[in-house]
Amino acid sequence: MEANVVNRGRARGVRVRGGRWGGRGRGRGRGRPRTIMSDEFRATLVDHVYSHYKTAVLHINTVLNENKLRIKQVYRVPFERNSERVKELRYNYVQRVLELEVDAVEHQFFFIDEVGFNLTKRRRRGRNIIGQRAIVEVPGQHGGNITMCAAMTHHGIIHHHATLGPYNTAHLITFLDTLHNTLIPPDQIDGPEQLRYVVIWDNVSFHRAALVH
Repeated sequence: MEANVVNRGRARGVRVRGGRWGGRGRGRGRGRPRTIMSDEFRATLVDHVYSHYKTAVLHINTVLNENKLRIKQVYRVPFERNSERVKELRYNYVQRVLELEVDAVEHQFFFIDEVGFNLTKRRRRGRNIIGQRAIVEVPGQHGGNITMCAAMTHHGIIHHHATLGPYNTAHLITFLDTLHNTLIPPDQIDGPEQLRYVVIWDNVSFHRAALVH
């Protein structure tokens, strides 16, 4: 016997499927499943399933509360992030920063990063008469993406550059040359008291290109 429970208050949601309970169906004498259940048995079965389901849910909830467990959003973390190699790189980075802090030569940190965006914007919600859709006209093409590269210190943005399309090694070299000329004019002579500039950026592929280094 197989019971399908849909709702406690709807007795029609319970069906019992059996074998040959009399009569013959279609095709070579095979018996067709029939639904035979009294109202009393139907109500008893629904109460039994509902009570066991409620007890199981309460037990699971009690166990979770005792162990201080809650349903939370799942965040994806790459395996490589906590590997021994990455931990070693983090340690070396911190040691390098500490060495710069105690060095006699004055330094300044520069944070360089790129971001891409699109100027095509549209409203996600609007108003209209009840029963009619809110419609807004949009262009058939979204246009090209714009990439912005900027260098920032604790004083603010020092230099920025925008280009149509993705950033690459050639764009980055042009950006660094312009930044260098901004910080150190070509007619200025480097000396022992020259301020040291330290660039901090992420590990994107064109940052590690041979021409950039």
